[in-house]
Amino acid sequence: MSDPAIAERAVTGRVMRHLLPFLLLMYVLAFLDRANIGFAQKALQQDTGLSNAAFAFGAGVFFVGYALFEVPSNLLLHRVGAKLWMCRIMVTWGIVSAAMAFAHTATTFYILRFALGVAEAGFFPGIVYYLTRWFPQSARARALGVFYFGAPLAFIFGSPLSGLLLDLHGALGLAGWEWLFLVEGGLASVVGVWAFWYLDNEPSKARWLSAEERAVLCARIERDAQDAASHGPRSVLAALVDARVLILSTVYFLIQAAVYGVIFYLPQQVSALLGTKVGLHVGLVTAIPWLCAVAVTWFVPRYADRTGLHRPIAVGLLVIAGAGIAVSGLASQPIVSLVALCFAASSFISAQPLFWTFPTRYLAGAAAAAGIALINSLGSLGGFVAPMLRTAAERMYASTSAGLVLLGAASVLAALVIVVFVRQPKTLDYAPGKPAKAS
Repeated sequence: MSDPAIAERAVTGRVMRHLLPFLLLMYVLAFLDRANIGFAQKALQQDTGLSNAAFAFGAGVFFVGYALFEVPSNLLLHRVGAKLWMCRIMVTWGIVSAAMAFAHTATTFYILRFALGVAEAGFFPGIVYYLTRWFPQSARARALGVFYFGAPLAFIFGSPLSGLLLDLHGALGLAGWEWLFLVEGGLASVVGVWAFWYLDNEPSKARWLSAEERAVLCARIERDAQDAASHGPRSVLAALVDARVLILSTVYFLIQAAVYGVIFYLPQQVSALLGTKVGLHVGLVTAIPWLCAVAVTWFVPRYADRTGLHRPIAVGLLVIAGAGIAVSGLASQPIVSLVALCFAASSFISAQPLFWTFPTRYLAGAAAAAGIALINSLGSLGGFVAPMLRTAAERMYASTSAGLVLLGAASVLAALVIVVFVRQPKTLDYAPGKPAKAS
């Protein structure tokens, strides 16, 4: 591999094939354990007497625990390495998620949802930071795009699985929603143990790469890190108070409010559209928007990396997502609502890998670990606020569509903040040593 550009593309492709399928499996389980209460909602409420307001608070309180421990968790990952810390995160969140089978009172429900957030804290920003250690900037949106398949895949495969587990109601004396939490939580813990043996902390430790491949990859990533450090904060404290980090936190807050305001209630929304209870049938139909999201998320980050148009594409996708969310609630025909949900899911999933290329262009090292964690931490509070905002809007206007219109507006507002405050990033091509060019 004498040509540096060819060598870099070859080793990047090999890293993608080795790392991303496993990281994707981890994210599928994370997303499933975070959002499976949407499937359990009706049965859980019927068995426990949990009110709609109590359910909304419990669904959202996950993000409080998650937000509080994001930054310290990511700094610990930076210090001890990904293989140990990701193992710890997955094993503990799997145990807590399985314990949701015992959430028979509102207080227990709140405590376990909060604890689940604490256990999972650092997982997503940890992976984003981990990817910056393995992929050069020129391939990062594609790598993040593949990782983001986890969200739609969690629903493509997880929706039928969750529906099937709910249909096990009464088996061995357990309710269907209890089976759901026990099985899906147990899977996360098993994969967490596997992660310790599968992951390497950085390319220089990867025995599955040749010495030449390690040298090529480490050299390019180091060059990207030096470029980021030259025009970004260099310390943890500087990253935490950086104006660009805080602006991006606001954008991510609005995106997550829109995303989770839909996700937590999507099974119930599809159930209402079909006029049937949540089960395998609803699970299969719920998977349709996520199939569309996988297709779009495969294409969009690759196109953005090739053209450098990360910012305008992200803005357009967030506007489409907002319109899709609103139309899904306002449409009178079920098929129109379902199509709108397909547009919404495809857009807000594929926009997020592009979003994460913004901070990773000027954050490196410990500053990257802290800054990425803070953006995800503050942004994730949108997931806490969203269920309560949606419930409050529906109650205030006596309309089930009011909450979805509000969530759609949040996505459009995120696009507006990007247009006004986020500078167009530079795009790096593959050729090592070639200067960055404005896109």
